[in-house]
Amino acid sequence: MIYLLQTGAPVLQAAFSVSKKYFKKATDRNRIKRLIREAYRLQKNELEQSVKQGTTAVTLFILYTGNELPQHELVNEKINGGLNRMLKILDQHTTA
Repeated sequence: MIYLLQTGAPVLQAAFSVSKKYFKKATDRNRIKRLIREAYRLQKNELEQSVKQGTTAVTLFILYTGNELPQHELVNEKINGGLNRMLKILDQHTTA
């Protein structure tokens, strides 16, 4: 997960990418991106609330770097961990 924090209007943006190097078929890449987007959609509420309360614009770029098709549970777990880490970073940024 790559992020960019900017002062200004509180906006949350996200982009998703899967390497063509490991997944030659577009259907595989699209499936993985669909899994990641769904996991993000279900878990972004807390991060959205934190962004709306502050004055920081957050841009996330979520990359899948594995070389095997992931299971839905694994994607949910990793996205949850990444968003929790992002919440901590955002809290440090707003208090500093």
